[in-house]
Amino acid sequence: MDIRKVKKLIELLEASDVAEIEIKEGEEAVRISRAPSASSGPVTYQAAPALSPTPPTPKEAETPAAGSAIKGDVVQSPMVGTFYRSPSPSSPPFVEVGTHVKVGDVVCIVEAMKMMNQIESDYAGLVEAILVEDGEPVEFDQALITIA
Repeated sequence: MDIRKVKKLIELLEASDVAEIEIKEGEEAVRISRAPSASSGPVTYQAAPALSPTPPTPKEAETPAAGSAIKGDVVQSPMVGTFYRSPSPSSPPFVEVGTHVKVGDVVCIVEAMKMMNQIESDYAGLVEAILVEDGEPVEFDQALITIA
């Protein structure tokens, strides 16, 4: 990949509100992202990570409350991906513990294959617990949020 193209991408990223960009040309890839802060901090540069051939072990995929009974209704992940509590690093979370939600309210995002999938609540009530940390990988049907 031509270094002039990379420099131009950096300039475009700095001049816009975009937090991250990834470009692939053939087998080469570059990912450029801003630091995850509310202010426009320094831009970080890294090569795109290689895909890990080993899936997480069942022990790693367990939810924090897997050993105990989860009270209330559970919002589960409909897919394998990465859990995010907010639409962008500088935005407030969709929900906090104690937030009242209605059926159909967006409670989080699960990113899968670079697609941001909004997860809606199937239940109405108060958010009792958020069982996954922001940016953590999640499995299919993993408990994400409990609603009482």
